[in-house]
Amino acid sequence: MAASAPPPVGSRRRALTCGRQALLVLVHLRTGAPFTQAGAGFAVSTSTAWRYVHEAVDLPAVRAPKLDRALRAAREPGERALFLDGTLIPIDRVAAERPFFSGRHRRHRMNLQVLATLNGRLIWVSGALPGSVHDLRAARIWDIPWAVARAGLLTLADKGYRGAGEPVLTPCKGRAKPEVLKDANRAHARLRSPGERAIAQLKTWRILRQLRCCPHRTGHIAKAVLVLQARETHAY
Repeated sequence: MAASAPPPVGSRRRALTCGRQALLVLVHLRTGAPFTQAGAGFAVSTSTAWRYVHEAVDLPAVRAPKLDRALRAAREPGERALFLDGTLIPIDRVAAERPFFSGRHRRHRMNLQVLATLNGRLIWVSGALPGSVHDLRAARIWDIPWAVARAGLLTLADKGYRGAGEPVLTPCKGRAKPEVLKDANRAHARLRSPGERAIAQLKTWRILRQLRCCPHRTGHIAKAVLVLQARETHAY
């Protein structure tokens, strides 16, 4: 992928070979190392490290599947149900901080929606929305309930998605539930449990534990991670 990246404007030669650039990007994404530290490790300036990572991350990001394509691919091996959840990615404080502030976590974050198979294989990551956006609203913005309905798939989600519609199954609400509904909730949680690994897989790329770049780059980075993670596991 790195070999197809255009050279920086006005640059006569590259400070790193394509292979070294790819390694720099992987180090940055895997370890979350700041550009100063990552650049020093490859004997390039902070600005060069930033530029090389920025241009290279977009290459796998554009290869990430669109939602409908991801759902079609999920059906091919016989999947009939998926896991849906949101995750909040911590970011640095920004000037217009209120939209990015997650009241639940009391931190500035970006909201990502994640779809996975029930055995924990990542299939799709959304673009990023400010952390103040509720999961149900985010799912609707990205057309998830309607897309899974068109694909003929059921989706297991937590109570934050109540009201999403029939294809999205959430736990039964209420405290004084009859035993049959309690059993249904336990079965729901048991089926969703392996899907939680999908979020854990994303967070093994430590860049997603604390972003120090423009918040609007969050979606590009997450999609790049999705593609790289899939290549690691031979999913693509």
